[in-house]
Amino acid sequence: MNERLDSMLQRHTELGALIEDPDLVKDHNRYRDVMKEYSQLSEIAAAHGKMEKLSVEIEQAKSLITEEKDPAMKELAREELKNLEKVYREFDDRLKFMLIPRDPLDEKNIIMEIRAGTGGEEAALFAADLYRMYSKFSETLGWKFEIMNTSETGLGGYKEIVFSVSGKNVYENLRYESGVHRVQRVPATEASGRIHTSAVTVAVLPEADETEIIIRPDDLRIDVMRAGGPGGQCVNTTDSAVRITHLPTGITVHCQDEKSQIKNKAKAMRILRARIYEMEEAKAASERAEARKSQVGTGDRSERIRTYNFPENRVTDHRIGLVLYKLDRIMEGEVEEIFDALKFSAREEFLHTGKNEASA
Repeated sequence: MNERLDSMLQRHTELGALIEDPDLVKDHNRYRDVMKEYSQLSEIAAAHGKMEKLSVEIEQAKSLITEEKDPAMKELAREELKNLEKVYREFDDRLKFMLIPRDPLDEKNIIMEIRAGTGGEEAALFAADLYRMYSKFSETLGWKFEIMNTSETGLGGYKEIVFSVSGKNVYENLRYESGVHRVQRVPATEASGRIHTSAVTVAVLPEADETEIIIRPDDLRIDVMRAGGPGGQCVNTTDSAVRITHLPTGITVHCQDEKSQIKNKAKAMRILRARIYEMEEAKAASERAEARKSQVGTGDRSERIRTYNFPENRVTDHRIGLVLYKLDRIMEGEVEEIFDALKFSAREEFLHTGKNEASA
């Protein structure tokens, strides 16, 4: 870790000198990359600088304890030392996490798929609730949302909703949402007041660039049809809906939300590219670490990851044992505490094993 820190601090100094070069701004792409790297390294440099300052203050407090004759002043110095050492440990932990090699996927935009599972209409309604939760959280960070495809029910739920999220560190925050989300509550459709358990499946796909996943036209079967809505009624009278099948993998994508066949095809291709990319990444990760499972979950969509208990206002993340009694606020998009806990757990595991998903 010390060698890595020294290397990053040296790189930060080099970049600091480089951004003073007036010729740098002439190359917009290089300027953007340099400023991005410099910004990331500046956080590490600032934490390291704070720790050096704390080290000096800790030594001063120790000297005061040794040299001071006044018992009251000694006690004050001991209390100050205790506080300084606590802050130092916090910065040390923070710096260790900053030094962990980042997964190159963390900065990618994503395509998220939410599908109703067991529970019928209640599951579809909860799928809509989850979409609202994610969208509210994204709004607080200034992320951009775009609905790719929906399949609605008559009561306003979703059998399926597919959407993209773009912004800073989207995948880093949402990557651990893949899996089965279980809800326990009295459905709006339940007259007797009994609590039902339903399930919704979430998949988080890092969005691939066209240069990362090459799809040959000959590998595609493209079908067009009229879009349908709840109950099977026709949404429009033109063949605007598109279904694309990738023949080598058998992956099928359907898009119908746009009135334009061209727009639906473009969205379907983005989803298809993301699904193929996820498949290849999962295969590579499996080959790198066959027997290993991450502490915060495998990312498998069949894995039950979280339970939302409405009668008790409780949410439980089963992978890390996190229990919070503020489900009402979480459903309003206040999910940062959960996401931070999951990231912390993954980073802590790296510190113990020397591995992360990117380098396992």
